Amino acid sequence: MSASLSRPRVGVWLIGARGSVATTVVTGCAAVAAGLHPPTGMVTETPVFTRSDLPALSDLVFGGHDTLDCPLPKRAETLTAGGVLPPGVATAVTAELTAADREIRPGGPTPGDTRSQAELITAFAADIRDFVHRHDLERAVVVNVASTEPASQGPDAPLPASTLYALAALRAGCPYVNFTPSEGMHHPVAAAEAAGSGLPHAGRDGKTGQTLLRAVLGPMFAQRALRVRAWSGTNLLGGGDGAALADPAAAAAKNAGKERVLADTLGTVPEGEVHIDDVPALGDWKTAWDHIAFDGFLGTRMILQTIWQGCDSALAAPLVLDLARLTARAHETGLSGPLGALGFYFKDPVGEGPSGLSEQYEELIRFGRSLGQGEGEGQGEGEGVGRDAGSVSGPEATGEAR
Repeated sequence: MSASLSRPRVGVWLIGARGSVATTVVTGCAAVAAGLHPPTGMVTETPVFTRSDLPALSDLVFGGHDTLDCPLPKRAETLTAGGVLPPGVATAVTAELTAADREIRPGGPTPGDTRSQAELITAFAADIRDFVHRHDLERAVVVNVASTEPASQGPDAPLPASTLYALAALRAGCPYVNFTPSEGMHHPVAAAEAAGSGLPHAGRDGKTGQTLLRAVLGPMFAQRALRVRAWSGTNLLGGGDGAALADPAAAAAKNAGKERVLADTLGTVPEGEVHIDDVPALGDWKTAWDHIAFDGFLGTRMILQTIWQGCDSALAAPLVLDLARLTARAHETGLSGPLGALGFYFKDPVGEGPSGLSEQYEELIRFGRSLGQGEGEGQGEGEGVGRDAGSVSGPEATGEAR
């Protein structure tokens, strides 16, 4: 989608900016913007969003936080060797990768870091404001694509890193998207601050593979009045996610969203569990297997099995770009609060909205059309969109935009 010459640039600040997903996001955005590859997997590049007035891919500027120090061009080389990125693409967009890498700031907390949580939040927010100021950006969207954290240990425990970053986004006046199962804006401290911020936010946990299928198959069983007796699954994955999810607490946080989809679409939680196995040899590739036992007419017992094999980073990257563009435009039009209409992208979406993928897609299309009405326009229909999206209209935050 083309942008007018006067269209200001928009920042995308990635938490976990040197990880596989972030590297694929930056590489893919540059490659698609340059016409090197088609925008496969990007819903916002389909014709229904032509009039949504989203920021162009060429107008996105990347930066972020990470605790790793591997430069993005080097990370892209590794992903190319592993078959995640096609040959030659990383080399063709080296300048864009290098420019984004210059904008990555040290994250935290790291071992030996003596800064308090308040000091960390202040430092992170200052990094984001500086990024926006130096690049003269109209706004920026913070997107968490870091590894999954274990669930919070209770109200007296230190704030998880994802929540520190979420609070930094709010302090910097930026919309926030949580693409991970980590707590982020769901923590009560961040949720309370978000409610009064006047900023939109979306999340959580991107729906890229196994749960995407569940969001389609669950409504199918319910609509055909077929009783699901058991639904079991196994995930085999490597890379950073595999290592992170080897922690039972992190795996539990991940599986909560998968279970919610079944509960919401079937109206009940069937027997069965999801197991996550770390297989380092798989790298960025994953296999998800589901075994569904259900009853047909006269109690006839039947089985459906599915196998999903894919590259996690390549599945996630186009969704991250979609979400950054949609959230930036929502902020531009004055929407605030949880963007429930973006539930199409998430296992555990914020706000109100349907759980089946088809109905979520229709909500997304309505939301996209409302964004094209222009800033301050269409409040009659916009009120309905805001209600469906779990959002409220309101003035933009007066702080610096991310």
